[in-house]
Formats: sequence, C-alpha cells, structure tokens
Amino acid sequence: MKTAAAIVVGSLAAAASALSPVTVKGNAFFAGSKRFYVRGVDYQPGGDAAGKDPIADVTGCKRDVAEFKKLGINTVRVYTVDNTANHDECMSMLADAGIYLALDVNNKAYSINRAEPKQSYNDVYLQSVFATIDAFQKYDNTLLFFSGNEVINDNTTTGAAPYVKATTRDMRQYIGSRNYRKIPVGYSAADVEENRYEMATYMNCGTADERSDFFAFNDYSWCDPSSYTQSGWNAKVAQYGNYSIPLFLSEYGCIKGVRKFEEVAALYGPQMTPVYSGGLVYEYSQEASNYGLVEVSGDSSSVKERPDFDALQSALEKTPAPSGDGGYKSSGEPSTCPPQSDTWDVSNDDLPAIPSPALKYMQDGAGKGPGLTGPGSQDAGVESSGTATAGSGAVTATSSHSGAAGILAPDFSMAPFACALVLLASTFLGAATML
Repeated sequence: MKTAAAIVVGSLAAAASALSPVTVKGNAFFAGSKRFYVRGVDYQPGGDAAGKDPIADVTGCKRDVAEFKKLGINTVRVYTVDNTANHDECMSMLADAGIYLALDVNNKAYSINRAEPKQSYNDVYLQSVFATIDAFQKYDNTLLFFSGNEVINDNTTTGAAPYVKATTRDMRQYIGSRNYRKIPVGYSAADVEENRYEMATYMNCGTADERSDFFAFNDYSWCDPSSYTQSGWNAKVAQYGNYSIPLFLSEYGCIKGVRKFEEVAALYGPQMTPVYSGGLVYEYSQEASNYGLVEVSGDSSSVKERPDFDALQSALEKTPAPSGDGGYKSSGEPSTCPPQSDTWDVSNDDLPAIPSPALKYMQDGAGKGPGLTGPGSQDAGVESSGTATAGSGAVTATSSHSGAAGILAPDFSMAPFACALVLLASTFLGAATML
C-alpha cells in the first residue's frame, strides 16, 4: 500500500509529464506535430559563483514561476543542478506553467577543462554527467541537455572541441543504451566570431552516432537600437542557411544603453524561422554582470521587476510564436568537418574513445551522482587515450590502467541480434574490467 508521501511524489512526477516531449525533425524542434520555438530566459539565481540548484529550491520556484508566466515564456535554461536532489515539485510547477527545461549537465567541479581537456575527459566526469541525465530524463518537460557551455572561448582553446563532441556522443549513447526517451543533446558555443561557425559544422559533421542533435550559440551582436541587417543577423542566417539540425540562441540580449529587445521580432519572424528555433534571454535575475530582468529581494521571498522585464514582456506579446512550420527543412546532409586553420586547431575528424571504466554505465546505469559537494573530476579517473570507432552506434574504449583495450560499448537501440554480438565481443575483450 502506498503511503501518502509516495502518492504526492508520484502525482508531482506525473504532473511534470503533462507537456508533450519535444523531438527533433530536420532542423527544427517539434512538440507533437507542432513546431516548437525556444522562447525563454537563462535562469541561475545567485549566478555561477553561488553554484546553487534553482530547480531544487521549491520556495524560489514558486516565486519565479509566477514571473515566468507573466513574461509568457516556454523555456528556462539552468546552468547548475544537484544530481542527488529531488526536483519533482519544481519540474511540476514548470510543467503546469507550460515551461520546459534546457539543462547544462556540467558544474564547476565536474566539467571539461579547456586547458586540460584530455585529462578532464574521464570516467569520474562522465559518471556525474550520466547521473544528471538519470535525474531529469523522467520529466517530459526536460527539453534538452547541453553537453558544454563556452568550453572553446577563443582561438587558443579549439583543441578541446573533440572532447566536447565525445561527451555529446557519450550522452546520446547513454540515453539510447538506457532506453530513455530520446532527449536532444547539443552544445552551447561562446560568442566568438572567429571559430563559432567551425564549431557548429564540427558538431554536425561525421557519422550519425557522432553528430549532435542541435547546436546553440550565445549572441550579443544585436545592441538596441539596431536592425536585422545592422546587427549582422542577416549574414548569419545566410551562413547557416543549409544547417541541418536545430539552431537557436542559448544567450542573447546585448546591453549598450537601454534594452528594448527589438531583436525578438526578427528572431521569430519569417526571415529567421527557416534557420533558427528561437532563443534564451540572458538573464532572469540581476547579478554582478547587470543583465537581470528582476532583482531578487534580500530575504529571497519576492522579486522586483526591472525595466528590462517590461521590455521583454512587451516584445514577446507583440511577437507570438509563428504558426505553421516556419519554413523548416525536413531533412539535410551532415556538415563538412572544418579544416585545420589558424583559428581552428583540430587536425582530423577522429574523436577520443570513451574511458573504459565508463562503459559499465551504459549497461548498469550511472548510480548515485556526486551532487555539488563531490571532490570533482578534472584530475580524477581514467582519461581517454585512444580514438573511437564511428558509424556503428558503438564506441571503442580506451585502455584502462589494468591494460584492457578495445572493449565495445553496446548500443541497445541496435537490433537485438546485433546487440547480442556486441555484448559477446565485449565479454571476450575483457568486459570483466568494466564491472
């Protein structure tokens, strides 16, 4: 017999599944048969320095969801969550308000270090990433996962790109191997003009098991007063015109004087919807960077709406989500991988293989995550030391310290017979070291 508490928790989880899950079709998102545009804000009260999980803060959720409804948004992006916390109540409140979650799986302690990407791409890191997927895959209003945010932030850090792409691949395989709903996985790129397009094409090139489900980038080039052409947005639409996976702005809202959010009309207008799927305004709460839509009171019980809040609310009201399919492309070819250059230091298309100790998570699950108080991963675990076999839905493991090599990670979305062959091969190649 279920206890009253269990019934309440079950009801909350069911409520968080009231929205239609979002899927990818061609270069667009769809909720059921209706095209879905990201119309939201970036949401991290306290900022990155605080390192808190806003989706575990029920009081804060009640306060802020009311503001989200006033804005008329359908998505919030959260940069930090605790993968050991309970998120049922906040996710239910968001779902009841018609709001999806775009979630970063990394935090300060568990992430790819752009200065030491090979060392920081290890099994301890992936365990935390996979545990975060476990915590949020059950909610239908989990819109997507970001595998990284601004890891490449100039011309000297592009060498980290293969590790970002490998993490994206591993997340997609973990979702498939665990038989979860196919939640889209992709990357959020920095506002770096010199290599942003290279990163976009890199994340969309290669075989089906290597490519991302979407690509997003932060764009602060439209500074009011401006226009579609003055901002250069027209040139970007032309540049990405043949891009074949969903593309959206993971941060936008330049501050140079007063923000009127005039770019909203362009972003959801007929010139951009064939290529873009909306965007997220930076940011909800006022932090040191001065981009806030609201100020959270000292006792955290209420908020004060700033002029930017009114401006965004008005802009969204004047520009509703487009009807129809927005001219999306139903199919498309992969991008061509970018050549090595002065601004792109990736010499070939090979990806790092998954660290062999992480292979067990594909079959057994990640287990309990480290939360936000764990010792961190950047100098821990077995790092990658090989390249992956692409195209079969499986990834080849790196050597562990005990010497095992060449272990295949089964993709449980394959046909049962093929999957059985991979599992059998894994046994003979040293699968015991995975356990």
